[in-house]
Amino acid sequence: MATTILAPTRATATVLEVDYSNSIPLVQWPSKNSRPDPRPQSLLNPGQTLGNGLYEGQDVGLSRLRAITLIATLTGITFVGSMSGGLLTIGLPWIAADLNLPDNLLLWPASVYSLANGCCLLLAGSIADFMGNRIINLIGCTLLCAFILACSVAESGIQLILFRAFQGIATSMCLPTAFSILTDTMPAGKRRNIGFACLGLGQPFGFSVGLVFGGLFQGSSLGWRFGYYLCTGITAILTVVNFFKLPKDKPREPFTLQRLRSEIDWVGIVLSSSCLGIISYVFAVITDNPSNIHRPENISLLCSATAMIPAFLGWMSWREKNGKSALIPNSLWKNTAFASICVMVLLSWAVLNGTETILSLFFQEVQELSAIQAALRFLPNVLIGIVLNLGTGLLVHRLHANYLVLVTTVLSAGSPLLLAIIDPQWSWWYCAFWAVLLGPLSADVIFTVANLIIADSFSAKTQGLAGAVFNTIAQFGTSIGLTAFAIISASVTQDSDYTDKSSPGALMAGYRAVFWTCFGLMMLASGIGAWGLRKVGKVGLKQE
Repeated sequence: MATTILAPTRATATVLEVDYSNSIPLVQWPSKNSRPDPRPQSLLNPGQTLGNGLYEGQDVGLSRLRAITLIATLTGITFVGSMSGGLLTIGLPWIAADLNLPDNLLLWPASVYSLANGCCLLLAGSIADFMGNRIINLIGCTLLCAFILACSVAESGIQLILFRAFQGIATSMCLPTAFSILTDTMPAGKRRNIGFACLGLGQPFGFSVGLVFGGLFQGSSLGWRFGYYLCTGITAILTVVNFFKLPKDKPREPFTLQRLRSEIDWVGIVLSSSCLGIISYVFAVITDNPSNIHRPENISLLCSATAMIPAFLGWMSWREKNGKSALIPNSLWKNTAFASICVMVLLSWAVLNGTETILSLFFQEVQELSAIQAALRFLPNVLIGIVLNLGTGLLVHRLHANYLVLVTTVLSAGSPLLLAIIDPQWSWWYCAFWAVLLGPLSADVIFTVANLIIADSFSAKTQGLAGAVFNTIAQFGTSIGLTAFAIISASVTQDSDYTDKSSPGALMAGYRAVFWTCFGLMMLASGIGAWGLRKVGKVGLKQE
């Protein structure tokens, strides 16, 4: 499978190769003297094939209002899902006390969401490519609304964990289909770039808003449940809007069991999802208590997951050689840009989520601030996220992607560096403010650039899978990062000279080690980007 060059001239050439075999031309005249259907698009039946070979929704004449509505609703769903995670993160102590959640399960409401989400993304993306993005997205939105509401009325810690797991499954149906819907309905160019940027904004922006609102609700009489009621209401509204406004899918072949069996790489899905799920589970267990790594069942699970990696690669090779559909063809990894951006996504998400989590603990456990005071200190993160994502969407086609990614990654490395040298007694404006401001730069820019590169690396028939690949890598990076940082922090704290291992000084020793680790990982990401994206020019250019 080849990939696509977006640039028409030498000055904007990229390393990606051209393959138009599976693409749908923006203009395809049936004959020399033919003309496009003169009727306004609004008079055509939904999903009807147009006279020039297009289907409704892919027409380059998509109105601005409809494009804005589409981007807003798709982004809104990712925003609400992440917002519920932010509410949980900042309010976990109160939630645990209210639901009598045991200490050994304290991290599971957050971990099980990522676990379920990461395991189901590739399956959801593949099913969406087969059945249609609209129906899968609407099912995901409906389930997301139902399980956020269920979280708000949970009466025990076990119920909350189960509802968060189902919420992760629902989100896995929304994320890749949102990516695919934007790719299908908007031709390459500024509008699609802005759409991808907004999708990138939805997740960190929602999480940050959840942190702030969670602190506000805890500081008032509303309580943590009100935040979930609010998320439920927003999700319900967005679901209704999506039902009426999501474009019809492009025509597909009739559904048959034979097609379902042959066109979806079920073995690849089982191998990849099982491997990622097992690793994520073991990481979550280790995060709770690092000594759990020595338990026989965890060692056995890790060995099984490790064996699945070469099995998956071998299966992909066999599928490719025999001309069958492969989940993630091995040939894609030969594309330096694709491989590099995937590694950068993994590292950036690990550092971003790890840094924000440890920074929240730093504010509350070391500086002994209240939840609302800690939440308000993340406001610069929200503001810079809005400006940066929208700016990236508007300008990415004008700038060389390799320079854009490299500069922002180096700047983001300054965030953990500042936190590694911080004195807890210093004013927030000295280091913490700048660290919060610089932290999301790399992840926000890489999200947009990675989506553009990955969209061009997959055929038009596998766009849902393309979105799933990106989000799976991001989720896996988050799981690895949180686990590794929890182990580093706990180990350094236990080995510190402080008698009271729960004192601010002992905790800060562990946090400081994590920040130094994050700085090293961001510099590694910078090096990978400088080498792997060195031949990538401008991406997201309008196709002529």
